[in-house]
Amino acid sequence: MQKWLYVLATTNPPKGRLDPVSKWLYLTRAGVFPMTLVAAALAGLLAIFRDADVHWGWFALSATGILLAHMANNLMNDLFDVEVGTDREDYPRNLYSPHPVLSGVITKRGLASLALMVNAICLCIMIVLTLARDWWIVAFAVGGFVLSAAYTAPPLRLKKRGLGEPTVVAVWGPLMVGGCYYAATGTAPGAVMVASLPYAILCTTVLMGKHIDKAPWDQADGTNTLPVILGDALARRVTQGMFVAFYLLVGGLVAVRVLPIATLAIVLSYPLLRRVWTTYNAPKPAESPVPNPVWPLWFAPHSFLLTRRAGGLFTLGLIVGAIAGV
Repeated sequence: MQKWLYVLATTNPPKGRLDPVSKWLYLTRAGVFPMTLVAAALAGLLAIFRDADVHWGWFALSATGILLAHMANNLMNDLFDVEVGTDREDYPRNLYSPHPVLSGVITKRGLASLALMVNAICLCIMIVLTLARDWWIVAFAVGGFVLSAAYTAPPLRLKKRGLGEPTVVAVWGPLMVGGCYYAATGTAPGAVMVASLPYAILCTTVLMGKHIDKAPWDQADGTNTLPVILGDALARRVTQGMFVAFYLLVGGLVAVRVLPIATLAIVLSYPLLRRVWTTYNAPKPAESPVPNPVWPLWFAPHSFLLTRRAGGLFTLGLIVGAIAGV
């Protein structure tokens, strides 16, 4: 259990022999799964708050589906990035957590087999939900798969063209939250799609932080992530703007009664926002001033901490709102 918790906290493999569970958590980068679990929870809680007719079995199956899709995406990203030569010994991906192929934990064929297996399970879930609902399930599922695969896979390689960040907003917002909501209720109101955006934007700040951290390597490789295109200072300002957008969007959606007033509990994350904001005010230090198991990542873990705190309060507010509504 201690090894599992270490992997979940750091995305790094524990010392010594990898047991099957630790290995799976490490290969799939399970430490970031809470973001997907929250997206699923938002869909269910919004359905309760809106007094929708929910089929909880289909909701549970769709939530399982997006979690598996996130696993498949992480496996495919590692596979495609090492295949095209982006991930190498001196690249941050292999520095903040040993790359599973480069470190010899698994072969490229083994990684491809796991990705194929998980995607096959996702396909089965899609078929079941399509038979239960209709063809809109296919649109949500295939849309998510295409964007996730194209994020790193040739020929599109969205990450390389400055489109990776907008992709995350679309996937963690309308596709995940909207897709789970549709599977659970058979409807996809515009208000739900809009309500999915604040958390999706918050999740994207983690990717922005990671790409700011990796910008020197990416720029040298010709990988034009959004921070590479914008430059370091402007990319940090844009990320701060995304933090503000999360809080303002939640406030606005509460004002028009799309979200329950209890979601304003996100203001309790302000002390952490202030610390993260201060971090983004300055360029990345040459060395981490604090113990940091994922160095050379600096901005990304700060964004992740805020996403976890503010996202948790957002979910808590939806729980309170859903209970109050019932």
